[in-house]
Amino acid sequence: MTTPTGLPDALQQLRDAVAAAPLGLATTGRDAAARTARSVVDQVDDYLLPRLRDLDAPLLTVVGGSTGAGKSTLVNSLLGVDVTVPGVLRPTTRSPVLVCSPVDRAAFSGDRVLPGLARTTGEGDATSGIKLVATDALPPGLALVDAPDVDSVVEANRDLAGQLLAAADLWVFVTTAARYADAVPWDLLRTAQERGTALAVVLDRVPPEAVGEVAEDLAGMLQRAGLSGARLFVIEERPLADGKLPEDQVGPLRQWLHALAADQEQRAAVVRQTLAGALESLDDRVSAVVAGVEEQVAAAEALHAAADAAYARARAAVDEGVGNGSLLRGEVLARWQEFVGTGEWMRSLQGQVGRLRDRMAAAFTGRPTPADDLQGALESGVELLLRAEADRAAEKTVTDWRSLPGGIGLLDGRETELDGVSPWFTGAAADEVRGWQGFVLELVRTEGAGKRSQARLMSWGVNGAGAALMIAVFASTAGLTGAEVVIAGGTTAVGQRLLEAVFGDAAVRELAARARGDLDARADRLLRAEQARFGELLADTAPQPGAAAELRTAVAGLTAARGARA
Repeated sequence: MTTPTGLPDALQQLRDAVAAAPLGLATTGRDAAARTARSVVDQVDDYLLPRLRDLDAPLLTVVGGSTGAGKSTLVNSLLGVDVTVPGVLRPTTRSPVLVCSPVDRAAFSGDRVLPGLARTTGEGDATSGIKLVATDALPPGLALVDAPDVDSVVEANRDLAGQLLAAADLWVFVTTAARYADAVPWDLLRTAQERGTALAVVLDRVPPEAVGEVAEDLAGMLQRAGLSGARLFVIEERPLADGKLPEDQVGPLRQWLHALAADQEQRAAVVRQTLAGALESLDDRVSAVVAGVEEQVAAAEALHAAADAAYARARAAVDEGVGNGSLLRGEVLARWQEFVGTGEWMRSLQGQVGRLRDRMAAAFTGRPTPADDLQGALESGVELLLRAEADRAAEKTVTDWRSLPGGIGLLDGRETELDGVSPWFTGAAADEVRGWQGFVLELVRTEGAGKRSQARLMSWGVNGAGAALMIAVFASTAGLTGAEVVIAGGTTAVGQRLLEAVFGDAAVRELAARARGDLDARADRLLRAEQARFGELLADTAPQPGAAAELRTAVAGLTAARGARA
């Protein structure tokens, strides 16, 4: 991150950091943090940066309030001309209307203020445009925006109303005698107080006989909320004249607004108040985004840890399955007994003639040798072990993710696809096991080439010695019971002694260790590739290291820039 050279640069960096805040995991606080982040970005784009770059621009006054409060009627009455359409249908104001003096039209026709909203001259679309009206009814230096209802039944209208209020130098908040105590208006008034926004409150449609009582009650509520500085205007319930409020009711508000427009010092004071309050409010709001990012980090770490633990258990189970002798059961044990017990191996030691005869017979008949059968049984056994543990790890990861924050959203209905091995796993496992067997045979071939004095003993062949070495890797009797122990223990001892006779004790131990190490590495590679499916799901969503720190650095940069400017 580059060092900001001034307040606008620091604000831009903060805005970019907040906009990039990683909030992709469906954690408990994600939605609230995302809304806060959007509101910060919108206010920086719509108000703070434009205002900082042009402190003398016209005062932007947003007239906002609840449904049916009379905002449009108030704006038309202030101007004395119809620029917005009031009515009985709700919501009435579907697209915002910005009214300014013709002198100030250029200040609002471009994208300096509210750059995300296109300018129109018709009714427009509430989600994409703002109607721009220039009229001599407003003095230069002042603009009015008739905003959508803050409690509209249309979510896009509510969002747009909040965006417009955040872009205002001055809020003129309109409520009624019947609804001034409602929760929604006070939520927004508290927001104004928190952000230090300049505020005027219009209490509309007050029965004449209740003006004093209602106005006093609302003034007390404003004071208790820390908004005693807000200007309060009361408009009595009176018949409209040509759709407009009586002049004696709307005149005081118009005079106050026009006085602000005419007095550069007063206008500048309003801008400074709102600007300073908005800048100061960023600390707490960005802190809420930082908390959301930290929650994302914690969730991602928990999801990573769950997958790591599941596949670590799988690797440990494969390691145990290889070392505890359980692979010597069943088909492997039968093939090994056949290989040794039938005398095939011992007969092959009697000379080159016998070995050549056996190989020629196998070649012409297509019948596999006992060594081939044994290697095939070992291959199937190891593949089954790898698949069983990979299946178990995938199922465990999916189960754990479903119970962790953000996990269900990442799975996104793909549980059936992810709770077992990948489609490619079976083929990859077979390739790795065959590759391991080839590695073992090459070990035997390489080691035997240096044992010239034992060349006669090698007459029983690389395949036979390789099969014996593979069996040596699995030769522990742990996990075997009864007759299996006797058979496996006795027959593997025969192979062990013959290997030692050919290679020597130390060499056999080294060969077995190297063969075991290669098998472990292949199993690890397969299981890590399987786990990577879950890592990839997280990679595009989880926060990068330092995401929260980057936000804090941006906040610190803004604080420093504000201090230097003060």
